[in-house]
Amino acid sequence: MHMTQLKTIFAATALALTATTIAAQSMPSVRWETLGNQGDGRDATYTQRFTVNNGRGLKRLCFNQFARKMEAINPIDTLVEIVPGYYYIASPRLEQDGAQIDIVTHAALRHYDYQPDGVHGVDTQGNPRTVRFTRTSIIDRPEQWSTAGADLMPKGDEIYDFNASLAYNQPLDPFNIIPSLKKVSPRESGGVSPVNDSVVEVSLNWPDYDGYQIDFTKSPVEVSFGNDRGRLYAYNTLQQLRANNPQGVPAAVVEDWPDFTYRGVMIDVSRNYIPLPEMQKIVQHMAHYRMNTLHFHLVDDEAWRLEINGLPELTDVGARRGYTQDEKDFLVQIFAGNGDPNATTGTANGYITRGEMVDFLRFCTSLGVDVIPEIESPGHARAAIKAMEARYRRTGDASLRLVEDGDTSSYTSAQAFHDNVMNPALEGPYKFMDIVTDELIAIWHEADAPLRAIHIGGDEVPAGAWNGAPSVKKMMAEKGMTEERQVHAAFVERIAKMLSDKGVKMSGWQEIAVGHSPEFDDAVAPEVYSVNFWTSSRGSRAAEAISNGFPVIISNVDHFYLDQAYNNHPLEKGLTWGGNVDEFTTLAGYPYGLCVVDEADRGGILGVSGHLFGETIRDYSQVESHLLPKMLGLAERAWNATATYSPDQFNAVVDQRELTTLARKGVNFHLRQPGVKLVDNQILMNSPYPSAVIRYTTDGTNPTADSPAYTSPISADGIKQIRASLFYLGKQSFPTIVYY
Repeated sequence: MHMTQLKTIFAATALALTATTIAAQSMPSVRWETLGNQGDGRDATYTQRFTVNNGRGLKRLCFNQFARKMEAINPIDTLVEIVPGYYYIASPRLEQDGAQIDIVTHAALRHYDYQPDGVHGVDTQGNPRTVRFTRTSIIDRPEQWSTAGADLMPKGDEIYDFNASLAYNQPLDPFNIIPSLKKVSPRESGGVSPVNDSVVEVSLNWPDYDGYQIDFTKSPVEVSFGNDRGRLYAYNTLQQLRANNPQGVPAAVVEDWPDFTYRGVMIDVSRNYIPLPEMQKIVQHMAHYRMNTLHFHLVDDEAWRLEINGLPELTDVGARRGYTQDEKDFLVQIFAGNGDPNATTGTANGYITRGEMVDFLRFCTSLGVDVIPEIESPGHARAAIKAMEARYRRTGDASLRLVEDGDTSSYTSAQAFHDNVMNPALEGPYKFMDIVTDELIAIWHEADAPLRAIHIGGDEVPAGAWNGAPSVKKMMAEKGMTEERQVHAAFVERIAKMLSDKGVKMSGWQEIAVGHSPEFDDAVAPEVYSVNFWTSSRGSRAAEAISNGFPVIISNVDHFYLDQAYNNHPLEKGLTWGGNVDEFTTLAGYPYGLCVVDEADRGGILGVSGHLFGETIRDYSQVESHLLPKMLGLAERAWNATATYSPDQFNAVVDQRELTTLARKGVNFHLRQPGVKLVDNQILMNSPYPSAVIRYTTDGTNPTADSPAYTSPISADGIKQIRASLFYLGKQSFPTIVYY
């Protein structure tokens, strides 16, 4: 190569590197930090600081955060709430390098997910602008997560005692799997069944029975079942037992069956999108643990995620989020994003095409998992409302409007929205639901997939949702209604009749089955496939619903909401409004304890469901860590209604058989923390997993793979703080932090 050519290449390379450097330098950078909590209880506040550099050309700085009352400290800075949970800062100081914009927030900051997210800029032309956003640690010092009256950081000695209670000092039984088997009859005279032994199938006359038998005393192994699902479960168990017993499965006859017809997981893809290839992985996890129902939460206030023929606005508008103040073309950014409604990375944007859904349903059916779609109505309908308003503006056709002009209703939903409820006095919502449900039926039919029900939501309609709606006032007067709940009931009853005429059952949340008239119950209950009871399983409400003919699914938030954080550690992802949920909480969710009914009425409990709402989801790795190992306790209770494993035995099975398998497959999962306890001036540490390594520091830094390993008690002399983390199966736990 000639020198001239080399010089040309070097010059071009240098120019490209210079352009890259300039581009990198010109991107605004924003660093966030919390200056600490002040006050206590309802009066608690914290100051959050945004430090901006390279902000030249920035008109606004936008961010998402769970809705809180906030105000800027410096009067030159303006803070505006675009919608609940989406804010912008306007200030001439944005263009000053090192500008510190401090915002007082009226609450205590205690958890990871209450930090700002979705940070982006807006330039002088009103276009979104990417920024380089970083957060500083929220566990450097106690005031960052605690207040004078509340330090929710998990206590090291309490973790230690719980870890100690999990000690299981005996070998696992060869037949210990999750979910556990109903009956194992050993044959003492037998040997072992080789893992590569062939299998012979025996089809029995059990068409409505999902049970199965495996006879390991015969060669080839004999597998008996009565239907396709029983066959799938039999082979699933066979695979697990052979994997756990590489030297051969001991001679025995296994008899197994589920206690409940419905063993479900609800996945919310509306709040933050999970693409179908990753949804397939979730379904594979479900099938492995013999779960049989995916409750697919496709739509909500924050997005509409399924293509519906004839209503392109649902996805053109409802599946896109970004920087907007009028939402004419797409929804406002919520939870996360970079302000760009066309961004193809992240969780803000995306939807499932009709063809993709058909293929996905076929995949689910092949694994024995039925899919129940949820179309939230009449509440939680903001995405649909905004999309149909866009359709009205584009076409002039008002027949599918879900709200009316002149409505002055004043309400605040559970997620702090003021514009998310359909108007049941209009014909638009019914015509809309008619089109959508027809399309759902057609999609499921094309996929040859069972459609057990269409879930209509029906929950959390806020008080006052229709108090300023002229058409609702007229409807109430004409029909002699005195309460808004009667308007809600009328909507539910009409949708139930609509679906019944199409040959499809209706499902919903507990609000569709409680607090209504006997006439409503008589008309609606026969058309209902299932009702998710999420707060009222305990007490009389669920029992009352069962006595009125509504099939109940146990869905208690404090046992089965998988989006709730494992514990209150500041770095744990997930919400905490319903408490903490871990694998032992799900294991302890005994259905007949959560829904106390007469034994004769237990048949009214259709099953058990875990729920992963998506507000805090930012990637698929986080989905897996929320599900696993929580889903293992859920699977155990969904298959076996009464006591099986003790917590220590369950933990041993999880540790020795499940976590190791998940790690080998590259699946993410949550790792528990080490315990730290002071006894006689000696610092003791322990782990819930005997093979894990505990590493610790005493200088206020978080442990790393190079930190000292704990091997024996440590003298507490001179130690003011200790931080300890587990290192196990390629993962590291959050640090247990103890001050002395």
